[in-house]
Amino acid sequence: MAQYAVGDIQGCYQELDALLKRIDFNPSKDHLYCVGDIVARGPDSLACLRRLHTMEHAVSITLGNHDLHLLATLALGNEANPKDKLTALLTAPDCPQLLAFLQRQPLAIWLEKRRMLISHAGLSPQWSLGQALQQARVAEQCYQGEDAAYYFARMYQNAPSQWHEAQSKVEKFIYTINAFTRMRFVDKQGALNLSDKGAPNQNGSLIPWFNHPNRGQEDFDIVFGHWAALEGHTGIDHIHALDTGCVWGGSMTAMNLKTKNKVSIPAHL
Repeated sequence: MAQYAVGDIQGCYQELDALLKRIDFNPSKDHLYCVGDIVARGPDSLACLRRLHTMEHAVSITLGNHDLHLLATLALGNEANPKDKLTALLTAPDCPQLLAFLQRQPLAIWLEKRRMLISHAGLSPQWSLGQALQQARVAEQCYQGEDAAYYFARMYQNAPSQWHEAQSKVEKFIYTINAFTRMRFVDKQGALNLSDKGAPNQNGSLIPWFNHPNRGQEDFDIVFGHWAALEGHTGIDHIHALDTGCVWGGSMTAMNLKTKNKVSIPAHL
C-alpha cells in the first residue's frame, strides 16, 4: 500500500487523471490525501469531485477555502461566482451526493504512524499540534451539523487574527477556518495576515507561517497546499508545500508520504 498527498486540484481534471496514472495509483490498495481546494477556477470541478467520490474508500480530503466557499454558497442560497466555473457541478443530478461527500471531510488529518499533519494552509504558530487537532474537530462539528448555515453565514471575517482574542464559539470557528484554510503570512506575534498573497520577502513585517519562531522545530511533518506562490518550496525539510499552481498554468504535484519524493504534471494549457 502506497500513500500519496496531492496539492490543490481546483477543477483541473486532465492533470489529476494524468498524475494518478503517473504514480500508478491503485484505489484498491493505495490511499490519496488531498490538501484541499478540489473545486473552483479550473475547467472541470464536477469531474474532479466525481473521480474522488468514486474512490471514497481510498481518498481523504482536508477542506480548503474554495471547498468551504462552495458549501457555504449552497447552504446560504447564494449565487456562485462565475469565475469559479461551477455551473456544471451545481446543475449535475448527483450534485447533492457530491457535496455531502465534500462536507463530510475534515480540516486536518493526523497520521500517527507517519508523524504527519495534513491540512490545506498549514499549522498556526499560535497553536500546538494538540490544540490544532482539537479545534479542527470543534469546527467540523459546526459546518457538518444542523446549524451549518449559521456558521457559514459568519465565516467570512478576518478577525480575530489571534487565537487568544477568540472568545465566543463563533469567533473560535472563524479563527480556526482562517488558520486552516486561508493562512499564509503572520506577523511577529503570530497574528494572521489574510490580505497578502504573494511570495515571501515581499513585506519585511510579515513572516510565512512556517518561518515563525514557533514553527519549524517540530518533530513531525506538515503537508499543506494553498500557497501557489511558494512554487512547492518552504526551505524546511519537514514542511512540504504541494500547491504548485496548476490552475494558474503551473503544475499539479503529488508526494509519496513514505519517501517524500514528489511527482509533478505540467498544466494542460
